Amino acid sequence: MTLLEPETSEQLAEFPVRPGRKRDHTRDPEILDAALAVLAETGYDGMTIDMVAARAKAGKATLYRRWPSKAELVIDAVACMKKVDLDPAALPDTGTLRGDMIAMIKPHSIEDSERKMQIMAGLMSMISRAPELADAANTAIIEPRAAVNRLLMRRAVARGEISADCDIETVAMISPSMATYRTLVLKKPVDRDFLVSLIDGVILPALGLGAKPAHVEPAAS
Repeated sequence: MTLLEPETSEQLAEFPVRPGRKRDHTRDPEILDAALAVLAETGYDGMTIDMVAARAKAGKATLYRRWPSKAELVIDAVACMKKVDLDPAALPDTGTLRGDMIAMIKPHSIEDSERKMQIMAGLMSMISRAPELADAANTAIIEPRAAVNRLLMRRAVARGEISADCDIETVAMISPSMATYRTLVLKKPVDRDFLVSLIDGVILPALGLGAKPAHVEPAAS
Protein backbone atom coordinates (compact mmCIF):
# COMPACT_ATOMS: atom_id res chain seq x y z
CA MET A 1 0.00 0.00 0.00
CA THR A 2 1.36 3.42 -0.90
CA LEU A 3 0.47 6.67 0.79
CA LEU A 4 -2.23 7.53 -1.77
CA GLU A 5 -3.50 4.03 -2.36
CA PRO A 6 -6.98 3.26 -0.90
CA GLU A 7 -7.39 0.16 1.18
CA THR A 8 -9.49 -1.34 -1.61
CA SER A 9 -10.86 0.11 -4.81
CA GLU A 10 -14.30 -1.21 -3.88
CA GLN A 11 -14.36 0.89 -0.71
CA LEU A 12 -13.90 4.14 -2.61
CA ALA A 13 -16.29 3.09 -5.37
CA GLU A 14 -18.92 2.54 -2.71
CA PHE A 15 -18.75 6.24 -1.79
CA PRO A 16 -18.67 8.30 -5.03
CA VAL A 17 -17.82 11.98 -4.59
CA ARG A 18 -20.63 14.29 -5.63
CA PRO A 19 -19.41 17.12 -7.90
CA GLY A 20 -19.45 20.56 -6.34
CA ARG A 21 -19.98 19.35 -2.79
CA LYS A 22 -17.52 20.82 -0.28
CA ARG A 23 -16.00 18.53 2.29
CA ASP A 24 -16.88 19.24 5.91
CA HIS A 25 -13.73 19.15 8.06
CA THR A 26 -15.36 20.26 11.31
CA ARG A 27 -15.33 16.74 12.72
CA ASP A 28 -11.71 16.01 11.78
CA PRO A 29 -10.38 16.47 15.35
CA GLU A 30 -12.88 13.93 16.73
CA ILE A 31 -12.09 11.48 13.95
CA LEU A 32 -8.33 11.82 14.40
CA ASP A 33 -8.67 11.32 18.16
CA ALA A 34 -10.74 8.20 17.51
CA ALA A 35 -8.03 6.98 15.13
CA LEU A 36 -5.40 7.37 17.86
CA ALA A 37 -7.58 5.48 20.33
CA VAL A 38 -8.10 2.58 17.92
CA LEU A 39 -4.41 2.53 16.97
CA ALA A 40 -3.40 2.37 20.64
CA GLU A 41 -5.86 -0.44 21.34
CA THR A 42 -5.41 -2.65 18.28
CA GLY A 43 -2.05 -1.72 16.77
CA TYR A 44 -1.65 -0.79 13.12
CA ASP A 45 -2.28 -4.28 11.74
CA GLY A 46 -5.54 -4.69 13.60
CA MET A 47 -6.82 -1.19 12.87
CA THR A 48 -9.34 -0.48 10.10
CA ILE A 49 -10.93 2.72 8.89
CA ASP A 50 -14.34 1.16 9.58
CA MET A 51 -13.37 0.75 13.25
CA VAL A 52 -12.40 4.42 13.45
CA ALA A 53 -15.67 5.47 11.82
CA ALA A 54 -17.60 3.46 14.40
CA ARG A 55 -15.57 4.91 17.30
CA ALA A 56 -16.07 8.48 16.04
CA LYS A 57 -19.74 7.85 15.19
CA ALA A 58 -19.03 9.15 11.72
CA GLY A 59 -20.12 7.88 8.33
CA LYS A 60 -17.69 5.59 6.55
CA ALA A 61 -18.06 7.73 3.43
CA THR A 62 -16.67 10.74 5.31
CA LEU A 63 -13.51 8.89 6.29
CA TYR A 64 -12.88 7.14 2.99
CA ARG A 65 -13.17 10.39 1.03
CA ARG A 66 -10.94 12.29 3.46
CA TRP A 67 -8.40 9.49 4.04
CA PRO A 68 -8.33 6.96 1.16
CA SER A 69 -5.85 4.77 3.06
CA LYS A 70 -5.33 3.71 6.65
CA ALA A 71 -1.74 4.96 6.48
CA GLU A 72 -2.82 8.51 5.60
CA LEU A 73 -5.27 8.52 8.49
CA VAL A 74 -2.60 7.34 10.95
CA ILE A 75 -0.05 9.92 9.81
CA ASP A 76 -2.56 12.77 10.08
CA ALA A 77 -3.70 11.58 13.51
CA VAL A 78 -0.19 11.30 14.95
CA ALA A 79 0.80 14.65 13.42
CA CYS A 80 -2.21 16.25 15.09
CA MET A 81 -1.17 14.72 18.43
CA LYS A 82 2.27 16.31 18.12
CA LYS A 83 1.17 19.59 16.56
CA VAL A 84 3.22 22.61 17.62
CA ASP A 85 2.82 26.30 16.86
CA LEU A 86 5.67 27.53 14.65
CA ASP A 87 4.74 31.20 15.03
CA PRO A 88 7.81 32.80 16.74
CA ALA A 89 5.49 35.15 18.65
CA ALA A 90 3.71 32.15 20.19
CA LEU A 91 6.89 30.47 21.45
CA PRO A 92 8.26 31.06 24.98
CA ASP A 93 10.70 33.96 25.29
CA THR A 94 12.31 33.75 28.71
CA GLY A 95 15.56 35.46 27.76
CA THR A 96 17.65 32.28 27.73
CA LEU A 97 17.71 29.24 25.48
CA ARG A 98 17.48 26.90 28.45
CA GLY A 99 14.49 28.76 29.83
CA ASP A 100 12.76 28.67 26.45
CA MET A 101 13.36 24.93 25.99
CA ILE A 102 12.22 24.13 29.52
CA ALA A 103 9.07 26.19 28.95
CA MET A 104 8.26 24.04 25.90
CA ILE A 105 7.97 20.93 28.10
CA LYS A 106 4.35 20.15 28.86
CA PRO A 107 3.25 17.96 31.77
CA HIS A 108 1.87 14.52 30.91
CA SER A 109 0.34 11.87 33.09
CA ILE A 110 1.64 8.30 33.24
CA GLU A 111 -1.47 7.19 31.36
CA ASP A 112 -0.74 9.68 28.55
CA SER A 113 2.82 8.41 28.26
CA GLU A 114 1.71 4.78 28.06
CA ARG A 115 -0.88 5.66 25.40
CA LYS A 116 1.72 7.51 23.37
CA MET A 117 4.06 4.52 23.50
CA GLN A 118 1.27 2.31 22.15
CA ILE A 119 0.51 4.82 19.40
CA MET A 120 4.15 5.17 18.38
CA ALA A 121 4.54 1.38 18.36
CA GLY A 122 1.65 1.26 15.89
CA LEU A 123 3.37 3.89 13.77
CA MET A 124 6.60 1.87 13.73
CA SER A 125 4.64 -1.17 12.56
CA MET A 126 3.20 0.90 9.72
CA ILE A 127 6.63 2.13 8.60
CA SER A 128 8.13 -1.37 8.76
CA ARG A 129 5.44 -2.59 6.36
CA ALA A 130 5.59 0.47 4.10
CA PRO A 131 9.08 2.06 4.27
CA GLU A 132 8.05 4.64 1.68
CA LEU A 133 5.93 6.27 4.39
CA ALA A 134 8.97 7.08 6.55
CA ASP A 135 9.46 10.49 4.93
CA ALA A 136 5.82 11.41 5.46
CA ALA A 137 6.00 10.31 9.08
CA ASN A 138 9.19 12.32 9.62
CA THR A 139 7.59 15.43 8.09
CA ALA A 140 4.51 15.08 10.27
CA ILE A 141 6.11 14.07 13.57
CA ILE A 142 9.85 14.77 13.88
CA GLU A 143 10.29 17.87 11.75
CA PRO A 144 7.77 20.15 13.56
CA ARG A 145 9.60 19.76 16.88
CA ALA A 146 12.99 20.18 15.21
CA ALA A 147 11.70 23.35 13.55
CA VAL A 148 10.79 24.80 16.96
CA ASN A 149 14.26 23.98 18.26
CA ARG A 150 15.81 25.77 15.30
CA LEU A 151 13.75 28.87 15.96
CA LEU A 152 14.72 28.92 19.64
CA MET A 153 18.39 28.39 18.81
CA ARG A 154 18.45 31.07 16.11
CA ARG A 155 16.92 33.45 18.61
CA ALA A 156 19.76 32.54 21.00
CA VAL A 157 22.28 33.31 18.25
CA ALA A 158 20.63 36.68 17.58
CA ARG A 159 20.97 37.73 21.23
CA GLY A 160 24.58 36.54 21.39
CA GLU A 161 23.94 33.64 23.77
CA ILE A 162 25.41 31.00 21.46
CA SER A 163 27.83 31.22 18.54
CA ALA A 164 26.60 31.55 14.97
CA ASP A 165 29.04 28.73 14.15
CA CYS A 166 27.01 26.19 16.13
CA ASP A 167 25.60 23.31 14.08
CA ILE A 168 21.98 24.23 14.73
CA GLU A 169 20.60 21.84 12.09
CA THR A 170 22.12 18.82 13.82
CA VAL A 171 21.53 19.86 17.43
CA ALA A 172 17.88 20.71 16.68
CA MET A 173 17.29 17.05 15.82
CA ILE A 174 18.64 15.68 19.11
CA SER A 175 15.55 15.95 21.29
CA PRO A 176 12.94 14.70 18.78
CA SER A 177 15.26 11.87 17.69
CA MET A 178 16.08 10.80 21.26
CA ALA A 179 12.44 11.04 22.30
CA THR A 180 11.41 8.81 19.41
CA TYR A 181 14.18 6.29 20.19
CA ARG A 182 13.22 6.24 23.86
CA THR A 183 9.58 5.62 22.99
CA LEU A 184 9.95 3.08 20.19
CA VAL A 185 13.09 1.16 21.16
CA LEU A 186 13.48 1.49 24.92
CA LYS A 187 9.71 1.48 25.57
CA LYS A 188 10.10 4.20 28.19
CA PRO A 189 8.01 7.35 28.66
CA VAL A 190 9.36 10.72 27.55
CA ASP A 191 8.82 12.47 30.86
CA ARG A 192 9.92 15.85 32.18
CA ASP A 193 13.00 14.51 33.98
CA PHE A 194 14.26 12.88 30.80
CA LEU A 195 13.77 16.03 28.71
CA VAL A 196 15.43 18.32 31.27
CA SER A 197 18.41 15.96 31.51
CA LEU A 198 18.65 15.93 27.73
CA ILE A 199 18.63 19.72 27.58
CA ASP A 200 21.21 20.14 30.35
CA GLY A 201 23.43 17.17 29.60
CA VAL A 202 23.45 17.07 25.80
CA ILE A 203 21.88 20.00 23.97
CA LEU A 204 23.30 22.96 25.90
CA PRO A 205 26.87 21.54 26.03
CA ALA A 206 26.67 20.80 22.28
CA LEU A 207 25.97 24.51 21.76
CA GLY A 208 28.86 25.61 23.94
CA LEU A 209 26.80 26.41 27.03
CA GLY A 210 27.98 25.11 30.41
CA ALA A 211 26.07 22.65 32.56
CA LYS A 212 23.43 24.17 34.78
CA PRO A 213 23.03 23.48 38.52
CA ALA A 214 20.46 20.81 39.24
CA HIS A 215 17.22 22.04 40.73
CA VAL A 216 13.54 21.32 40.46
CA GLU A 217 11.88 23.03 37.50
CA PRO A 218 8.31 24.33 37.85
CA ALA A 219 5.84 22.50 35.65
CA ALA A 220 4.44 24.37 32.67
CA SER A 221 0.78 25.27 32.90
